[in-house]
Amino acid sequence: MAKYLLLKHYRGAPAAVNDVPMDQWTQEEISAHVQYMHDFAARLEETGEFVFAHALAPEGTFVRYDGEGRPPVTDGPFAETKDLIAGGMVIDVDSYERAVELAGELSAAPGAGGKPIHEWLELRPFLTEPPTITE
Repeated sequence: MAKYLLLKHYRGAPAAVNDVPMDQWTQEEISAHVQYMHDFAARLEETGEFVFAHALAPEGTFVRYDGEGRPPVTDGPFAETKDLIAGGMVIDVDSYERAVELAGELSAAPGAGGKPIHEWLELRPFLTEPPTITE
């Protein structure tokens, strides 16, 4: 089995078909979306393919080590993931094809008007070992 991250974006990905930002949805639309996500995860729990999922809060801070005895440096002049990444789900599946199938299903979560979002999800495999460099 291989683990994949299905990464949901606020922006930075190609526009979804139903491209209405969540802050413009009704409470009922948000509830339907969250319920879809819970039902999807529950189904994957039954098949043993679900590992973890969570939405991310919009707040966040970059932190960097700045030398011995110095406080960490925070934030900076660069694109921040809190502006781009909405959340994600980790799955553990038998094949890349199954990961693509599930990502397609998750992309159909309802959004504004109760219609599927058809959002683009970033599908990223987890490394199973450090990369090797060949010269």
